[in-house]
Amino acid sequence: MKEQATEARIKELIEKCLEIRKNAYAPYSGFAVGAVLVDHAGREFSGVNVENASFGLTVCAERNAVAAAVAGGMKQIKLLCVAADAPAPVTPCGACRQVIAEFADEDAVIIAANLDKNYKLYKVSDLLPEGFKLKP
Repeated sequence: MKEQATEARIKELIEKCLEIRKNAYAPYSGFAVGAVLVDHAGREFSGVNVENASFGLTVCAERNAVAAAVAGGMKQIKLLCVAADAPAPVTPCGACRQVIAEFADEDAVIIAANLDKNYKLYKVSDLLPEGFKLKP
């Protein structure tokens, strides 16, 4: 997986996540999350979590990054970095894992990070083994 992202690139993406997370709208949980997605063309798309008083309408940073990428013409995820204030590197929730899997192949890398810039690398299949897929 390190071949997908050098140490310098990983650190750069974590910094971008930490910067964009400042724009998160998290007045209820206080848990601000930032995400940066890199598609196979090398383009970057950002997302933050956006909470709602009707909690079920809250949208995670990862899904917002995917939505921005799709709107920008993304076809496939190469890397996705997510960062939040947590003791250990934060991983996407189950709903985000399923959405990520829709646009990722087996080589896609997820970088989970925290404010201390500790990180862990995952493949999508690590986070969502035997994930649900429909073949069009």
